[in-house]
Amino acid sequence: MEKFTLEILFQIIGIGSASGLFLNNDSLYVIGDNSGFLYEYNIQNQQLNQHALIDNPSQNIPKNLKPDFESITHHNDTLYVFGSGSTENRNKMIEFDLKSKTILQKNNLVDLYAVMQNFGSIKPEDFNLEGAVFDGENWYLFNRGNGISNKNTIFTIHAKSLGDEFALVATNYKLPKIKGVRSSFTDAVLVEDKIYFLSTAEDTKSTYDDGEILGSFIGRIDLKTMKIDFTQKITSTNKFEGLTFYKKENNKIEFLLCEDNDTELLETKIYKLTLQIR
Repeated sequence: MEKFTLEILFQIIGIGSASGLFLNNDSLYVIGDNSGFLYEYNIQNQQLNQHALIDNPSQNIPKNLKPDFESITHHNDTLYVFGSGSTENRNKMIEFDLKSKTILQKNNLVDLYAVMQNFGSIKPEDFNLEGAVFDGENWYLFNRGNGISNKNTIFTIHAKSLGDEFALVATNYKLPKIKGVRSSFTDAVLVEDKIYFLSTAEDTKSTYDDGEILGSFIGRIDLKTMKIDFTQKITSTNKFEGLTFYKKENNKIEFLLCEDNDTELLETKIYKLTLQIR
């Protein structure tokens, strides 16, 4: 899987620090890690709407106060938006109904996150969830190993609801390096029986402080074995943090990507990544 193309498809004014996205027909749903809103962008008419996910939301919440929404996934007509869990302010999970465009439920996952940290032997300061996948039976939550311990871990939670009793598995991964810096999970999406993931190499030993961006990869995990079957470097400059399926035909698969620009600028470029698949 060496051949790929990466291009800017369009730009959205009004969204900053994009950290996750989900395409539903002509609507692109986007979250930003500085923001208290879920954004809905209609690709056809280029109209942007915003839906409040928290009380008194704003576009650029101070770093020490923000809910740090980093992951978005869906099942049927429900979107699930996760906080990263990297500080005590960041433990929310919001359930959003795509039909009524309303919040179904707000959840505090502090207890679940504590169980995951203990089970995965991840210190609180190294815990930083940046990707989520839900297939209706299992939740796959991706810890970004950009802390000192480099714990890139997928937590598989077998439960139809995160409030139910569950079985938990933690699988650790060594992701590829750039200039000696190991990349770490930044998002993931399920396509058929494969998980496609993004990882970024960022020269920092902190889940809180940003560092120099060295590049990003796309990779794929076989859901049956939970083993990586390929990785491909796709950029030397971008910190891609959002990934959603776009289309698949013959031997090509296309994704939409967004990047976190780590600024307060309310502009988001949406990229299209095309992969040749075997």
